[in-house]
Amino acid sequence: MGHDAEEEETPPATPTTAAGIDQEEETWNLQKQALIHELSQKLITGDLQAKIEAARDIRKHVRKSSVKTRSKFGAAGLIHPLVSMLSSPNLDAREASLLALLNLAVRNERNKVNIVTAGAVPPLVELLKLQNIGLRELATAAILTLSAAASNKPTIAASGAAPLLVQILGSGSVQGKVDAVTALHNLSTCKENSIPILDAKAVSPLINLLKECKKYSKFAEKATALLEILSKSEEGRVAMTNSDGGILTLVETVEDGSQVSTQHAVSALLSLCQSCREKYRELILNEGAIPGLLRLTVEGTSIAQERARTLLDLLRDTPKEKKLASSVLEKIVYDIATRVDGADKAAETAKRLLEDMVQRSMELSMNRIQHRAASCTPANIPSA
Repeated sequence: MGHDAEEEETPPATPTTAAGIDQEEETWNLQKQALIHELSQKLITGDLQAKIEAARDIRKHVRKSSVKTRSKFGAAGLIHPLVSMLSSPNLDAREASLLALLNLAVRNERNKVNIVTAGAVPPLVELLKLQNIGLRELATAAILTLSAAASNKPTIAASGAAPLLVQILGSGSVQGKVDAVTALHNLSTCKENSIPILDAKAVSPLINLLKECKKYSKFAEKATALLEILSKSEEGRVAMTNSDGGILTLVETVEDGSQVSTQHAVSALLSLCQSCREKYRELILNEGAIPGLLRLTVEGTSIAQERARTLLDLLRDTPKEKKLASSVLEKIVYDIATRVDGADKAAETAKRLLEDMVQRSMELSMNRIQHRAASCTPANIPSA
């Protein structure tokens, strides 16, 4: 079930005179107020079918409306009866109220806060538990929308929604998975939450989603942010190692991601190596991490560059007291560039030299990977 489009309502046809404009606008506002009052009465005093029809009408009128109109609907006493319908045993009532509330919340901070204040989170969590895929994913979209408001995050984070969102990462539709990742990302930024919202069960579905998406996408940025958080626990690190292609997927993100996703990915790899160098060093090296890390020391954010250098130092097999730090390597290259092209062009020349080193390292790494793959190929492959 797709999300409702966010389009602005079309105002009435514009008259040719200022007096006509004022009169037309006043008539339009009166009609809208009468409609809101009528729908409010149906929700409060009507029977179940009347309430369902009213909720559907609210959704219809709000989905293409302006922020101002959403605010008027939200302030008219509609939110509380709609929230009450979320707990109805009638699935049509639940769906109609959920769609109405979702549309009221879109692009309206006050309505988001009022919906949570009215008690919407517990019934939404119950909807996340249903076998009904449509309702479950609508509830996911609602949690996503409501969690965008900072003041709502502590309530949602403490509600038990996160483990249910993690389940959707593995079993939902594409849209459901995207919404679940975004909702979890919103909740992960809640500083008031003392209990971690993620556990190691999230690692495998996040890795699988990261494999399938473009590494420079906004979605990849959110997925890698969650994986970085998970890399800080032993359970999370073990799950990354055990996930099929887990470390390789992080390495590929370092190579192909945006500045945000590369920073998260290198941070996750660094957490692995810092926690136990003996355990993770070979695993990371075997996935050909060096070229991407070298490039990151030149092209990444300041944080990513620092973490890439630290990780490169940990990946070297020389003793700690003899190892050549990345910063020393860069200084040597800069000194060489100064002598070759002078101080004015040294920075540009040094960057080019480093990039050439990265390219050469990538070629050597690829040759090693191809050689390793060839040596693992069975001698006799049965013909089809």
